[in-house]
Amino acid sequence: MPDSNSIVLELNQLACGYAGHPVVSGLDIHLRNGDIGCLLGPSGCGKTTILRAIAGFEPVTAGEIRLNGERLSSPTKNTPPEQRRVGMVFQDYALFPHLTVQDNIAFGINRHPERKRIVEELLDLVKLNQLGKRYPHELSGGQQQRVALARALAPDPQLLLLDEPFSNLDGELRRRLSGEVRDILKHRGTSALLVTHDQNEAFAVSDHVGVLRDGKLQQWDSPYNLYHEPATPFVASFIGQGYFIRGQLISPDTVQTELGVIRGNRAYKLPPGSAVDVLLRPDDIVGEQDSELEATIIGKTFLGATTMYRLQLPTGSILEAIFPSHDDHALGEVVGIRVAADHLVVFTAQGSVNVHAQLPLEQMLDTAKPEAAER
Repeated sequence: MPDSNSIVLELNQLACGYAGHPVVSGLDIHLRNGDIGCLLGPSGCGKTTILRAIAGFEPVTAGEIRLNGERLSSPTKNTPPEQRRVGMVFQDYALFPHLTVQDNIAFGINRHPERKRIVEELLDLVKLNQLGKRYPHELSGGQQQRVALARALAPDPQLLLLDEPFSNLDGELRRRLSGEVRDILKHRGTSALLVTHDQNEAFAVSDHVGVLRDGKLQQWDSPYNLYHEPATPFVASFIGQGYFIRGQLISPDTVQTELGVIRGNRAYKLPPGSAVDVLLRPDDIVGEQDSELEATIIGKTFLGATTMYRLQLPTGSILEAIFPSHDDHALGEVVGIRVAADHLVVFTAQGSVNVHAQLPLEQMLDTAKPEAAER
């Protein structure tokens, strides 16, 4: 088993791009042995560029890439891809159509003395024991992806890179296969770095996730911390369908908003009266029949066990909320709601202050008395 305390991949102040056009800059990421990391972000943020630089397909313009302590890339050095002991699984699988499954898997280890044993073990690992003599066109998309994974693992790489590996699969197969891939990598103790724009996929597979925006790393953290402790407004809004309402800080852990007083379990070093943006997610808003706070339903999306509603407050502000699907409401219906957030995440307000959330500081302090702050 790998030493979980050692670092397999280091990106130190990395900068890279294409044809003199900078794409990524100032990137710092450390991945421990046996861990699965993920680069997550919208299209064009630099995820694949980073992966290609790690694989050796793109030079770096600043910083360095190290694998198990060995420098592979810097502005003055670029170790060829074939010398890096880095495996790669591509979005389109890139299987050889004229080779059987077992020959595809064996492609990178043809001269290995234990070639047959390795292929058999990998066929068993990816659950394709009975399909070794088939050709790629005779397999489903999920089976082809398993072959691509087995082929990448055959040379026993120090690091495996996966570039949007599930994007060609339908939703349910994608969910199931992403879990299987994590199990396979963890069983082998293989360190891996995944690229995706799907946060559900990132959270299901990865130990650590890096959120990127315009070539800059916003946060490198566990999925739990990304969701509950976002470091920037972009991470907060990108993860978990987050959105913001304007408020004013009453005390270090209390904010007055148009939804009422929201009290949290953490303190913020901002002066009372500061304008702040308060993070909310759809699961923070729940229905409550007798609530004085009401909203009008202006949109709904049925999701099976739940329904996503778009709600408009009397002030005109728009919220999103997830209700149980059996709690069915019609468009135009007015419903009672309350905030059920377990914690408070705020950022210094950006842009103009929402006047509906503003109260004079004296009134806010009075409103924040314990008997008035219950929710």
